[in-house]
Amino acid sequence: MTATTTTSGTTAGVRVAALAEIPPGEGRAYVVPTGAGEVQVAVFHHRDGRVSAVDAVCPHSGGPLADGQIDSCVVVCPLHLNTWDLRTGASTSGQAPVRVHGVAVDDDGGVRVTPR
Repeated sequence: MTATTTTSGTTAGVRVAALAEIPPGEGRAYVVPTGAGEVQVAVFHHRDGRVSAVDAVCPHSGGPLADGQIDSCVVVCPLHLNTWDLRTGASTSGQAPVRVHGVAVDDDGGVRVTPR
């Protein structure tokens, strides 16, 4: 999915989806524009309502992290079961880290990503 750059109130960033479009406990991948091109970002909707965003591609073998299973703070790559902390991007299984991107939900339910 491709995102659009917008600003709503004091929340800046790129609107990628409505939170209702990402089922709780799942993730979705989005192409987010940056000043230097684009980045693929995986956005996760936690069962407790929080959202997290990290690079969408596993640095180990290019797997789709948005398709991985999540718990409160870890995503598991669906290809080889490597894991990353969604708060820090650090691998908990000895792989290279992923970038953590800024993410927020607007009052109207829009999910906005700030690529880092």
